Amino acid sequence: MKQKNSLEQKGKETMNTATKEAGDYAFLADAARNLGAADAKVIRTKDIVVENRVTLKCRAGCIGYGKKLTCPPHVPTPDEFRKILVEYRYALLVKFLSQATAEPDVICSIYRNWLDPAAPVDKKEKAAQFWKDSFASTQMFAPLMLELERLAFNAGNPFALAFVNGSCRLCETCNVKAGICIHPTQARIPEHAVGINMVKTAENAGMPIRFPVEGHPGLMALLLID
Repeated sequence: MKQKNSLEQKGKETMNTATKEAGDYAFLADAARNLGAADAKVIRTKDIVVENRVTLKCRAGCIGYGKKLTCPPHVPTPDEFRKILVEYRYALLVKFLSQATAEPDVICSIYRNWLDPAAPVDKKEKAAQFWKDSFASTQMFAPLMLELERLAFNAGNPFALAFVNGSCRLCETCNVKAGICIHPTQARIPEHAVGINMVKTAENAGMPIRFPVEGHPGLMALLLID
């Protein structure tokens, strides 16, 4: 707690400067590592890659499409997000390591091994365990991004906003039919839902993501700062 307060105070002191540069936000990268991130780096928002084809994967390749208020088509489109992104200069790219273990013979056809009734039992069990551990990891890391958002906000960045890895896990069933989020202060949008190509963005930042994934996948999240 003492270390956390120290980082928060450091942030407030840094933000008192007239001109904010990337180095002024280094306290957020330090805070991310202290919270358990494998790596974190302040980047320019011009290095964030937004592509329309990213959300096409949501529509064509995700079983949760349209079922959560933090996912397409209920969130800003890539074109809308591009207009928002230009109003920011800096962001924090954060890498966490998933608890899930990706085995090559399972991860190569993860959805088929998970959902196809005809899939071999052993692979189906491994795929189910992979997703169980993966979902648990995204649920665990989301509050850490909210804490980084809070630190940035309290350091003088009122529009700081976190984007998380993976879809929201706060509710068993999203209140999508009513169109009102039950946990608006906690729910955050996954970065790919607004078109962020995290593979290219991470590569631009010198924090590449390996595909196909091996071992414990790297989970990337993003904090828009100012």
